[in-house]
Amino acid sequence: MRASLKPWGPPVSRDCVITSFPKWYTPEASLQLKEHFHEKVSAACERRDTGTVGLRLSKVVVVGDLYVGKTSLIHRFCKNVFDRDYKATIGVDFEIERFEIAGVPYSLQIWDTAGQEKFKCIASAYYRGAQAIITAFDLSDVQTLDHTRQWLEDALRENEPGASAIFLVGTKKDLLSGAACAQAEVEAVRLANEMHAEYWAVSAKTGENVRALFSRVAALAFEQSVLQELERRRSNGRLQEWKERCLKPRRARALPARTAVNHPAPVPHLAHGAAPVTQEGGTEPLHVCEQGQRPGPAPSIHCSARPVLPRGGAAGHHDNHHHQRAPWPFNPKPSQAP
Repeated sequence: MRASLKPWGPPVSRDCVITSFPKWYTPEASLQLKEHFHEKVSAACERRDTGTVGLRLSKVVVVGDLYVGKTSLIHRFCKNVFDRDYKATIGVDFEIERFEIAGVPYSLQIWDTAGQEKFKCIASAYYRGAQAIITAFDLSDVQTLDHTRQWLEDALRENEPGASAIFLVGTKKDLLSGAACAQAEVEAVRLANEMHAEYWAVSAKTGENVRALFSRVAALAFEQSVLQELERRRSNGRLQEWKERCLKPRRARALPARTAVNHPAPVPHLAHGAAPVTQEGGTEPLHVCEQGQRPGPAPSIHCSARPVLPRGGAAGHHDNHHHQRAPWPFNPKPSQAP
């Protein structure tokens, strides 16, 4: 990282400054075996482009049976103290520890949950939104190791699948000898692989591996938070690009030029029996039409055509109810003299 970059916010404890990726406890049960941050995370930290990651609190919940040392573990890390006078946790409690990871401020909110059965319904409400779940058991008590399955199931039930990093932590390592501790860890490592968890063995009394454990938890949670932030930005960028492409107003297509057509002038409405004026200034005969109909030229009648007779009889017959109009006059050719 560039030395010219100054850390954000007030300075943190020197023990909580993380410049390189913390190492695992044992490679046989580890979530990640890499020794460096993800290249995208490193590049984002260089640019100070981690979004709101440094402004949020990452939630870590510690679950396990009663008397396994959950509270002592948290107090050793946050306050660097070990209290021999044990007091059971009532409901839930939490501590906040600030880090500086790759020049970016980062805070862990560590929740201490009660191990008593009567408080389980209360504590389960605080499991939601956990980025890391620490399931603690007593290395000197094998029965507490068996109970970690149920504790983990309760915690995972309140979170999305794959959203939380899982740690299986054996406490009170100082109470076992080297051979006994190694024997207990064999079963713990096997269970950690089944739970897809990372295994650690610590001692709150001596402080062994306590700070290394929480540094590892902070680094993994930080990397996951930055990757999620980058993916969220990428998804929003694709969505915005799609909106601009699909919702952009389209240009109206040019319509083909229409050919000018000379329509005949409309025939004016004339009164009954009137004759229109021709272009030469004269008139032309009209066909007598009923009221309201358009006038037109008189129909041509051939000499051989017979006149139209009125309804009901021969020409010249008068109806009692209707007066029939005489047929259109025509001039037949005059007969030649014999």
